[in-house]
Amino acid sequence: MDKFELLDRAYGFTSHDATKRATASRLVYALQPSSVNFSQTLPSAGDPNERPPAHISGVNALTIDRFEGRYMLSGGADSSIAIWDLESDPVSTDGYSTYAPLSAANKTTEEHALGITQISFYPFDSLAFLTSSYDHMVKIYSSETLAPSAAFDLDSVVYNIALSPIASHLLVACATQHPSVRLIDLRSGASTHSLAGHSGAILSTAWCPVREHILASGATDGSVRFWDIRRSVSELGVLDLEDSAGVLGKPTSSFSRNSTQGKAHRGPVNGLVWTEDGRHLVSCGHDQRVRVWSTETGANTLANFGPMVRNSGLAPCIPLLPPVQNVEPEKDILFYPNEAEILGYELFEGKMIRRLRRPEQQKRVHETADKGKMNVKDRIMALAWRAHDVEMYSAHAGGSIAAWKPRTEEDAELDEEEEQEREEKEEGKKRKRNVLDDIYQGLTKKPITFGGS
Repeated sequence: MDKFELLDRAYGFTSHDATKRATASRLVYALQPSSVNFSQTLPSAGDPNERPPAHISGVNALTIDRFEGRYMLSGGADSSIAIWDLESDPVSTDGYSTYAPLSAANKTTEEHALGITQISFYPFDSLAFLTSSYDHMVKIYSSETLAPSAAFDLDSVVYNIALSPIASHLLVACATQHPSVRLIDLRSGASTHSLAGHSGAILSTAWCPVREHILASGATDGSVRFWDIRRSVSELGVLDLEDSAGVLGKPTSSFSRNSTQGKAHRGPVNGLVWTEDGRHLVSCGHDQRVRVWSTETGANTLANFGPMVRNSGLAPCIPLLPPVQNVEPEKDILFYPNEAEILGYELFEGKMIRRLRRPEQQKRVHETADKGKMNVKDRIMALAWRAHDVEMYSAHAGGSIAAWKPRTEEDAELDEEEEQEREEKEEGKKRKRNVLDDIYQGLTKKPITFGGS
């Protein structure tokens, strides 16, 4: 922050909230890979460089509790689950800080039989969480014991689950191979009803953050549909990528549409996320497009995110939107998990602002590019934002979890100063050692004579 902005703040020309958001926005733009490792075990004294990955078979899902921003859950491709304390003291070796899990549950008869597809804390209580899996099951776990307390068999692969952050109904919207959205009631412990309308497998679901009964879903048929779960005919309408005007060009609060045959993408839709104010919905599809929709009119805002977007596979590909308090007004930011890198965009303009990649990934990308192969092991499977901090975490198919933290120009200058001071101290010690060596050599080389009386 420059002196003029500080002066404006001192004289009250800018509000405290505006200054806070501007500062946080700078930190978001300054995100860089951090020297933090997440490992099954801490480095041993015998081999400090040995760091087993967070999950041996890959990390499929990641989430952080939104109350304290302290605990992170990760779900593995081998059905293992781990919980991490982000405020614990890591072990530092060779410039890296290593976290070990606070608790972990490996594959057993009580756990999922196949890989986990989604993991999510309870919306109102971080002492419990839910998981979905390729084994057709949705399970509820205790965060303290990592033991399952309830299970729901949906008879088809579960790709995604969603819980409303504001609702009191405690319904879980499940995206499965079945062409209907399945709703599970956590209070009664039963499947309530299904929302029929798609003609293919459901890949993604997302609850509206401001209206507790409104749900969006995306499927392999390329459609994105809105639902009001209170209505007997639940479907409100469908998005159409050709429609940039919306319903007669006028706002509506009901999401109603004239057509039920529209396509949001020319391919499966495996990612949906609402903006915090509920006014826009972001969708991702296999047509290598990210689209932003007005939920007031259903219009395609025509934001163009360029040709670098990549999306394949039926696993969820869900972008991350940092909280509004971390960005300036009307300048929302979107982070997209683009295979082995994270692309940062201005949400409403589609302009790329960041391209994040870990140093070891850059090396592997060059190596695999020379061989003409895709670097599957570094594929990013999920993104998570840490509440109350400007920090992002990513889950990787190779089994690692990466941390992304701000590094500003001021931080770089301080690091350079510290490095320079360290080098000067080392140089001073070296000079002292050389002087002592010269004195010692002079004494040892000087001939010693013994005189007689």
